Amino acid sequence: MSSRVLIGAEELRAGVARLGAALSDDYPDGLLLVAVLKGSVCFLADLVRTVAVPVEVEFLGISSYAPGTGRVRIVKDLDADIYGRDVVLVEDIVDTGLTLTYLLGQLSQRQPRSLEACTLLDKRKRRIVPVAPRYVGFEIGDEFAIGYGMDFAERYRNLDRVVAGDLTALTADPDAHVGDLFGR
Repeated sequence: MSSRVLIGAEELRAGVARLGAALSDDYPDGLLLVAVLKGSVCFLADLVRTVAVPVEVEFLGISSYAPGTGRVRIVKDLDADIYGRDVVLVEDIVDTGLTLTYLLGQLSQRQPRSLEACTLLDKRKRRIVPVAPRYVGFEIGDEFAIGYGMDFAERYRNLDRVVAGDLTALTADPDAHVGDLFGR
């Protein structure tokens, strides 16, 4: 089973550094990064190290899509109050825009001073809801992305690169790319 690298480790580091510099420039007094679990954890860890202003971190956990609805729900809420704060929601990937729109709506009800979105990957061509993250690492096509925090059946998160996974092969065998990607 072969796979195709979409974004290599060096390119990821450069993209994340670019985003960290933009956040530092736009929020000189500091900001609160709210990461969406679990896919954004690797991205967040690297991003936070590139931000050169005071930064705090919070986490949101969301459910998987309810079958046939495209809806998610918050299953792990924030521990901190975001009222009056500069908040940036950190996502691993924005696809249809449904999840991002839902989360931005939920967070905006808490009256932060400002609220923006930062995503590692943007699948703009698949957008159903017209939402545009302010900070975008990389735009990709319709590929099924795994690695660098993104998974299939909890596998592949630990790759240091983003890879196009074969969704048909992964559905049949979640370990379909293990040998190819981990040299087994």
